[in-house]
Amino acid sequence: MRFDPRLAQRASHLTFQHRSVERPDRIVSVEAPSDWTDARIEAWLDWLDAPETPLRQSVADWANALAARGRAKGAFKRPADAAAFAAELTGSILLGLAAPSAASREVRSAALNLADPEAAGLIHAQAAAARARRLAGGATRALAEALNAVADTVTRCEGPRGHCADPARNPALARAALAARASGASDAEILRAIDGERGPVAGLDAAPGAVRLEACVDRALIAAGAPEAVLAAEAALADGLLLTFDPRDAEVLAEAAVAPSVGLNLAALAHLAGDDFDAAAEHLAQLWATALELATPDDAVATTRPLVLALHGLPDALLSLGEAPSAAGGVAGVIGVGALSAATALADPLGPCEDWTTGAEDRLTALNSRIATLNASEDTRSHRAAQRLGELRADVANRGLRNTTVTLWREDAETALRLGVSPFAAIDVFQTGDGEIGRRLRPALATAIRRAVGDLDGAERWLFGRRTLAEAPGFDQAALRAVGFTDVELEALDRAFADVEGFDDAFREPVLDPGFLRDVLGLTEVGEALLARLGFDDEARGAAARWVFGHPDLRDWPDAPAALADWLSVDPATLEGLCRGIADVAADIPAPTVLALEWRATALDAVRGLGQAATDGRRVVLMSRDEAPARFTLDLPDTPPAGLSPRAAETPPSPERIIERVVERDRTRRKLPDRRKGYIQKAAVGGHKVYIHTGEYEDGELGEIFIDMHKEGAAFRSLMNNFAIAISIGLQYGVPLDEFVDAFVFTRFEPAGRVTGNDSIRSATSILDYIFRELGVSYLDRHELANAQPESLNPDGLGAEPADGAAETVPAARFISKGFARGATPDNLVVVPFGRKRDETPAPDSDGEAVACPACGDFTLQQRGGGWTCDSCGAAPQMQGG
Repeated sequence: MRFDPRLAQRASHLTFQHRSVERPDRIVSVEAPSDWTDARIEAWLDWLDAPETPLRQSVADWANALAARGRAKGAFKRPADAAAFAAELTGSILLGLAAPSAASREVRSAALNLADPEAAGLIHAQAAAARARRLAGGATRALAEALNAVADTVTRCEGPRGHCADPARNPALARAALAARASGASDAEILRAIDGERGPVAGLDAAPGAVRLEACVDRALIAAGAPEAVLAAEAALADGLLLTFDPRDAEVLAEAAVAPSVGLNLAALAHLAGDDFDAAAEHLAQLWATALELATPDDAVATTRPLVLALHGLPDALLSLGEAPSAAGGVAGVIGVGALSAATALADPLGPCEDWTTGAEDRLTALNSRIATLNASEDTRSHRAAQRLGELRADVANRGLRNTTVTLWREDAETALRLGVSPFAAIDVFQTGDGEIGRRLRPALATAIRRAVGDLDGAERWLFGRRTLAEAPGFDQAALRAVGFTDVELEALDRAFADVEGFDDAFREPVLDPGFLRDVLGLTEVGEALLARLGFDDEARGAAARWVFGHPDLRDWPDAPAALADWLSVDPATLEGLCRGIADVAADIPAPTVLALEWRATALDAVRGLGQAATDGRRVVLMSRDEAPARFTLDLPDTPPAGLSPRAAETPPSPERIIERVVERDRTRRKLPDRRKGYIQKAAVGGHKVYIHTGEYEDGELGEIFIDMHKEGAAFRSLMNNFAIAISIGLQYGVPLDEFVDAFVFTRFEPAGRVTGNDSIRSATSILDYIFRELGVSYLDRHELANAQPESLNPDGLGAEPADGAAETVPAARFISKGFARGATPDNLVVVPFGRKRDETPAPDSDGEAVACPACGDFTLQQRGGGWTCDSCGAAPQMQGG
C-alpha cells in the first residue's frame, strides 16, 4: 500500500508554541500546536504516557512503531511506503484530524438473552447492586465524618486521658458518640474512634463504576410488553441497557466494543480541505482503517475484524460545507469508501477475515444494498459515494475483505477531548490565547450565517443577551426607578450582569446594598423573590431575563436566514442524533437510538419507551436513567418522630412538664437592650491582665463581650477589641455560644500559663482559651472546662464553717449593681444562703464514759463541778464515790 503525503505536507506548516501544562506531580513545558487547549494537551500527554519525550516526537514514535509492524506483516512492500504511512499518521494527529485509542484487553461475555430463564435472577441482582452503590457513597461518608468527630473530641480535650476518653466525664464526647450511633456506627467502632482510630473521608462518595448490561431479545416480545420487556426496563433503570433485536448485531457490537478505534474530526477536515473534502475524507478513512487493522492484536478472536471509525463533529462539517442535515449520509458514504478500499487492499498481504470466508455472498449483498440506498438519496455526495463503491465492488469480489464490519460511532470522552470537539450547541466554550475560558457563537454556525448573509451580531445578541435592562421588555430600568431604585443600584446591576447568568445572582448582596434593600425597599427577599415582591410577574421576569442574558439556542431567532431553517429550527441537542441516523446508511452497525429517561422514571415508562423503539424498527437501543439533581432536597414538614406512649395504668402520674417548641425563623440580628446587665471578670493570664465585660439579654442569655488588655500595645488591644465585636455580632445573629467555645478552647499562643484572679480556671493555653473557658463555665455550665475547685464563698475566705455555725447572709450589693437598679434595691436587702442542710450544733462532748441517770434512765448524767446533773431531766442525784 502507498499513501500520498497530503497531510504530512499540511502538518509541516503548523505553528507550534511552548506551553506550561500542569501535571499531577509537576508543571511541564510542552511544544504543541498553537490552537490546542491546555486540556487537550494534557489528554494527549496522558495517552502517550511518555513524560520525558517531546509531544511531536512521541506521536512520531508511535506512528513509526505501527508502520514497522505493517512492514513486518507485509502490508508495505518498501521502507519508503512505511515511512510515508507513518508521516501521514503523524500529520493527521498534529492537524487535529484523528485521535486513536488502543484496543481493549477486556474479555466480554455474550449479550444476555432475556428469554433465558436465568436472566431474571441476573437482572434482579444487578438492580440490587446498583441501588447499593447509590446508597453506599453518601452513607459511608456520613459515618466516617461522625466517627472522626468522636476521635477529634478526645484529641481536643485537655485533661487526664482517662477522663477525656470517658463519655460519662466528657459531655462533648458523649454528644459525638450519640451522633455517630445515630449515623449507624456500632459501639465497637465508636470505641475504636475513642482510641484514636480514624479514616479518610475524601473519595468515599464515589461508588464503583456501573457495568451497563448488553442484552438481546426478540423484537415482538418487547413491542408486545411481554415479561422480557419488564426485565429490560429493570436493567435500564439500574445501570443502563444496550438492547439489540438480532443475534448478529449483538455479536458484532460485542466485537467492536473491544476493537481498536479512532476518532475522526470531520469539522476540522472540512475546515482544512474545503472543496476537496471528499478526496481528503476518503484518504483519511483509508489511512486510519489501515492503522486500526495493524493495531488489532494478532490473537484477536473477532470473526469480522471490525473497524471503529468514530465520526465526530458531523453537524459542524455539514455546516462548513454548506450542506443540510440530509447530506450526512453522503459524508458517511465517503468514509465508508475509504474503509472498504483499505479492507480490500489489506486482504492480499494479510488475507481475508473469517467472516468473509464463510459469508462472502452475504457481504456482497449488503454492499449492493448500501449502493442502492446511497443512489436513492437526493444528495449529490451520496451519489458520488455510491459510484465509488460500485467501482470497488469487482475488486472486493476478487480479493475479499480483511474487515467486513465498519462502525462509525463510539462514545469516548477522552477521544473527544484529544480531538478538541464538544457536543453540538449554539454556544461554544473556548480557550483564549492568554489561557482564559470564554464563550462564543459556534464557529461552524458563524460561518454558515455569514455565508447566508445573516446578521451575525444579531445572532450573538440573541444568544448572549444585551447585559443591561435598558429598553428591556417585561420590566426595564424605568420600572425599577419607579419602585425606588436609583442610578447607583442600576449601574451596579449592569456591572453584575456581565458576569452572572440569572437575576438570582444579581438582585442580592453584595450587588445591592443591604441597607437599600432593608430601608428603601423594606424587603428581605433577594433574587427572583425580590422581583416578585416588587410586582413583576413570571412573564415579565422571563422576558427581561431573555433580553439581558440571552437564549440557549437560535430556534426562535426572528432574523434567522431562511437557508438555515433546517439547522436553526431544530433543538441543537438532537441534531447530533439526527445526523447519525441519516449517516447509518454507510455503517454496518447503526448508531444506538438513545433513550434518556427522567431520573424519577418508573419501569412502566421504560417499557413504553422500549416498546415504541421496537415498533419503529430500531436495531440498537441504548436506554439509561438520568442522575438525580445534585442539590435536590425534599420539602419535608418539621415533624418530630412519633414515640411509644406507655400505658397509663403502668405509669404513675407525672409532674407537670414545660414543653419547649422549636420555631424556625429567619436569621435576623437580635438587638441587646440599651441598658443591659452582665458582669466584669478580671484575671491575669501568664502575667497579662485581661478584663472580660459581658452583656446579657433580659433572659440572661449572653449577647456581647468586650475584652480589655492592660499595658498591651495598641495593635494587639485593637485586634482583641475587634475580635470581641465579631463574636458579639455572631451571638446576636443566633450563633450558639457552644460553637464559639468548641472552636476556641485549647488554642495555643502566648501569653499563656497560670491564671490568677479566677475562681474556676487556674491555667490556660492562650488568651482566647481563657476567655471561652470562662464563658463556657459561666453561661453553659461546661464545668469540664474548669481546671480548679471553686473557692469558698464564705466571707472569711478560709473555706470552713463559721465557728458559731450561723448561716451567713450576703449583702445584695455584692451581686446586684446599685447603679443598674437605680437605687431600687434597699441597703438592708441580703441574700440568704440556701440549698445546703446544716446540722444542729452538737452537744458538748464528754471526757468520760456516759453514766445513766437514776431518775430517768438516760445516759446523759454529767459531772459539773463537785456534783452530777442530768442533761435530760435536770435531776442532781447524790452519787457515792463522787
